[in-house]
Amino acid sequence: MNYKHALQNKIFKIISQSAKELHLDSYVIGGFVRDFILERGTAKDIDIVAIGSGIELAKQVAKNIPNQPKVQVFKTYGTAMLRYEDIEIEFVGARKESYNEDSRNPVVENGSLQDDQNRRDFTINALALDLSEENFGDLLDPFQGIEDLDAKIIKTPLNPDITYSDDPLRMMRAIRFATQLDFIIEKDSLDAIKRNNERIHIITKERIVVELNKILESKKPSIGFLLLEETGLLKHILPELSALKGIDEVDGQKHKDNFYHTLEVVDNIAPNTDNLWLRWAALLHDIGKAPTKRFSKKVGWTFHSHEFEGSKMVYRLFKRLKMPLNDKMKFVQKMVFMSSRPIVLAQDVTDSAVRRLVFDAGEYVDDLMTLCEADITTKNPHKFKKYHNNFKIVREKIVEVEERDSVRNFQPPISGEEIMKAFNLKPSKEIGLIKEVIKEAILEGEIPNEFDAAFQLMLKEGERLGLTKSE
Repeated sequence: MNYKHALQNKIFKIISQSAKELHLDSYVIGGFVRDFILERGTAKDIDIVAIGSGIELAKQVAKNIPNQPKVQVFKTYGTAMLRYEDIEIEFVGARKESYNEDSRNPVVENGSLQDDQNRRDFTINALALDLSEENFGDLLDPFQGIEDLDAKIIKTPLNPDITYSDDPLRMMRAIRFATQLDFIIEKDSLDAIKRNNERIHIITKERIVVELNKILESKKPSIGFLLLEETGLLKHILPELSALKGIDEVDGQKHKDNFYHTLEVVDNIAPNTDNLWLRWAALLHDIGKAPTKRFSKKVGWTFHSHEFEGSKMVYRLFKRLKMPLNDKMKFVQKMVFMSSRPIVLAQDVTDSAVRRLVFDAGEYVDDLMTLCEADITTKNPHKFKKYHNNFKIVREKIVEVEERDSVRNFQPPISGEEIMKAFNLKPSKEIGLIKEVIKEAILEGEIPNEFDAAFQLMLKEGERLGLTKSE
């Protein structure tokens, strides 16, 4: 089968010509071919295999491109990369690999195209298009990858136990592709992941997180997390999530399965935000429920302070997975900590409660509302409609209160310096006490968020504290 129409971009002719000048055979392989056949949109990266030196081919290609782009060489890996227009192109020499048990870093030797296709993770990623002048666009498909694309199957080219044991990251990649493409992992391959799941511990946390992020960024993340749980990988990677699985019963009283509830929440939020960190917040919003679960004969199952416990767990989880311990983590912590606030507020939507919500959530109040709306997973249509209507009222009240009171990213109308000047004070606890009284009065709606009203309250509170106004 010929796919010359896949190679319409001028760059492929340049690569073909450059390979001919070096007397090399070259091929487009992997994701570009797969995604072209699946009609998944315009490629942003292309992998080229040369039978010979991929680095030399990259340099020759750069010479033949009018603006001669810079070639980045990675000698350790025997690869090179250049940018053409908005496309990243990586060049590598065909190779065969062998592994030892304690590392996913292979011993690499020069090889044939067949060797290179053999080392690929999945049949659908072993597809190659010939770039030679005489066979330009011919498909090389030694493992019936086209059939697997048609059947929507993830399958390894060789023995799956060897494929996954050699490079355990491929287990994560199998699940990630199944999630992104909505494919099924073939039974032998799925069983091999179950047998080899402990091997994931030799993979760096950073590489694991890359795959987790791609699963979370997909249209329906639950596909991936259900597979991670089924294969036993989840307990090695995110035990906090695994701990949510299951339903306990005492005296005939049960609680919902918080694991499956969490996956519903993540799927609910996916169509409403591309913010990866808000999706992480959805995934982790209930992790505090496992350690705080208690049973009381009077009230049944409780999860007191699970939001507070969960926010602390976020830090430990991010640190363990070597994720960024910066504002992104703090955002997830805040969302987890505040995840129940709008739910409680929706029962009685008062101005003061809304002001406090906006004050505490600050610029993230809209994200918090998006998370809470996704948290509605009841199957009772009456309750579902009621909860969403309540949240709609909360959103409307947030807009109304914010326009009137300006408490988002709150800045006190009276500064510490102005209080010091008014009472001829040096830095002291009285300044903090006065600022707190003014803030509380604004949040409670006792005074507007304006200088004059705040100034008068400052004078009144100063007098109560026994301070003398400056002349």
